[in-house]
Amino acid sequence: MSQALIDQPADPRSGEELDPVAVDAFMRKHRPELEGLPKIRQFPGGASNLTYEVRYGDTAFVLRRPPFGQIPRGAHDMLREARVMEALKPHYPCVPTVIAACEDESLMGCSFFIMERLEGIILREDFPPELDLDPGMTRKMCLSVIDRLVELHTIDPARAGLEGMAKGAGYVERQITGWSNRYRKAMTDDAADFEKVMAWLDAHRPDDIAIRVIHNDFRFDNVVLDPEDPQQVIGILDWEMATLGDPLMDLGNTLAYWIEADDEPAFQAMRRQPTHRPGMLNREEVVDYYLGKSSFSIETFAFYEIYGLFRLAAIIQQIYYRYYHGQTSDRRFAGFAEAGRYLESRCLEKIRASGSD
Repeated sequence: MSQALIDQPADPRSGEELDPVAVDAFMRKHRPELEGLPKIRQFPGGASNLTYEVRYGDTAFVLRRPPFGQIPRGAHDMLREARVMEALKPHYPCVPTVIAACEDESLMGCSFFIMERLEGIILREDFPPELDLDPGMTRKMCLSVIDRLVELHTIDPARAGLEGMAKGAGYVERQITGWSNRYRKAMTDDAADFEKVMAWLDAHRPDDIAIRVIHNDFRFDNVVLDPEDPQQVIGILDWEMATLGDPLMDLGNTLAYWIEADDEPAFQAMRRQPTHRPGMLNREEVVDYYLGKSSFSIETFAFYEIYGLFRLAAIIQQIYYRYYHGQTSDRRFAGFAEAGRYLESRCLEKIRASGSD
């Protein structure tokens, strides 16, 4: 059963193929014992950085590269992602081992890096048919995932040599200002304007509760579960947006993707992870469990939840901007403007419910 559960790649999406000769030329510099040309396949998902399996017979690696098309200046920094992973690995074993990074863009038109291939279960929209977890086992798995987030937020940035990776203090203010600016720059004619939401976030932003290493995209499809014991986590993937920041903002980002079984249909249509399954904690339980395991105390989580939803809207609007202007033809992005309009209505509803509109 465990082999059937292991996450598998597929043929690359049209327009996102890699040249095996170029990849092999780089691989041989670091693994000269490899033989033949690699078979390159692509993992599903990946609206941002793209992930591929590079396989030489029974030996497999993972390659991470930016998306194709025009890249905003400073975005999709593969070398930074590799450096962060290398620094975190001794302190956070769930980080995959980086094998080599390439800054020579002549090989494939971008920088990229190679890391170990963790063979395990990655949960996306639902459990795979072979995964038979009852509600009790599902709850244990869910708690294990949240525990890994709590553990990440205990890492001392200075001890990991990461104190210089970001500005640190003033994170909450910078995020509200930064994501508001990015949203406005990515506006299209059919997008929600989010002005009331941005004004509310700016008026109600709290001080940083702490400055820790944060993942910034912590969700189930970036978690690798042990195929022999799916209740245990063996890897955390996608460190593209990791930085130093407020851990409760990180939790708010996570909850933006946490769609429950009784959420309204428009939100259900956006679900990309199996948080609707019996045994999964609901959003309120996630917050309570996290706060109980950490040292943080707050009166209400409303600001962080609304921030997470707005940030998600800004991310998908940036992606939609590329689609709208013909910089990508990926049809997965065609409905992103509609999703953004729904997220605006959800934010406004949460603001009204908070009693501080």
